[in-house]
Amino acid sequence: MEGLASVHDLQALSALLSPNHEDEEEDLQQVKPMARMGPGHIGSPAAPLEKKNKEGSTAYVKKNSKNIWDEDEVTEGAHFDDLTDPRPQPEYEIVLKQSVGTEDLFLGLSRKDPSSMCCDSMLVRVKLPDTKASDLVLDVRETFLDLRTPKYKLGLHLPHPVHKQEGNARFIVEREELEITLPMNRPMDCINLT
Repeated sequence: MEGLASVHDLQALSALLSPNHEDEEEDLQQVKPMARMGPGHIGSPAAPLEKKNKEGSTAYVKKNSKNIWDEDEVTEGAHFDDLTDPRPQPEYEIVLKQSVGTEDLFLGLSRKDPSSMCCDSMLVRVKLPDTKASDLVLDVRETFLDLRTPKYKLGLHLPHPVHKQEGNARFIVEREELEITLPMNRPMDCINLT
């Protein structure tokens, strides 16, 4: 019976774990007013939103406009989402590519591995049946791809940032497919030294 606790032990444990509100109220009355302040009490209580000072510090910058949100707060490509547009989304696939030479494959000199962190470009294949190349409207942003045709629309948030000015696209008539190759915008680290 050593494993079982007595009633007295359980009551003592319960008293220890349950909060005693009377003791807390007495403690709060003994605390100085400055100790009761929290992060919300910093600054003057009725201070308007401050402009950013010349040193570049302080909190929030509010522009004099009636906009509900700032352009920086809206995700890229959100203005392309048109819920009333009945055009369907075409089939697409994203393939990550990397440039691999013999020194990478056999000797492992460049520290590249098969993971997506070592990829240097992204290939987006979009199937567009019954579409001509002249009907395509393509807009590529750093993290968003917008493709419009008379029959289809595609608003695609890209999994990695890309260099929007350095990509290329080609329409393959035999397969009715658009291939968009976009070089990825990777931070410089020990793996991505390109």
